[in-house]
Amino acid sequence: MDLEGGCVCGAVRYRLTAPPLIVHACHCRDCQKMTGSAFVLNMWIEKNCVKTDHGAPKSFTLPAGSGKLHEVFYCGNCMTRLWSKYHAAPGDTLLVRVGTLDHPERVEPDVHIFTRSKLPWLQLPPGKPAFEAFYKIPDVWPAASQDRLRRNIAGQS
Repeated sequence: MDLEGGCVCGAVRYRLTAPPLIVHACHCRDCQKMTGSAFVLNMWIEKNCVKTDHGAPKSFTLPAGSGKLHEVFYCGNCMTRLWSKYHAAPGDTLLVRVGTLDHPERVEPDVHIFTRSKLPWLQLPPGKPAFEAFYKIPDVWPAASQDRLRRNIAGQS
């Protein structure tokens, strides 16, 4: 899977050197407000698997719903939000916005989270796991992704 993307103006380009650990459709109010949409699609991936080709994104920090810090990375020219670092999340990982990919149609969510604040007119696809809040990683993630995350937390990836 060719996973490359960037901001609207092209000043920041990136590529993923591995597939995502998991892809979330997050329906929390914070994501709705930050994207101006009903939800956001985020690819959870190890930070060292996100390579920028040119231009470094800027960032700002705000509290997440958990109360822990949430760092948002964006293009300093066009302000496109590219990815986030949730400090409550395990490992040295990022959540990359699927909508910033060159071909976002190649990625679909594995799971829907924070559906307690899902907009009522949105119908979730049948057969996809959905949770009112977050979930327990061992209950949802494939074994290979859990292993990659364990290695990342141990500093081996």
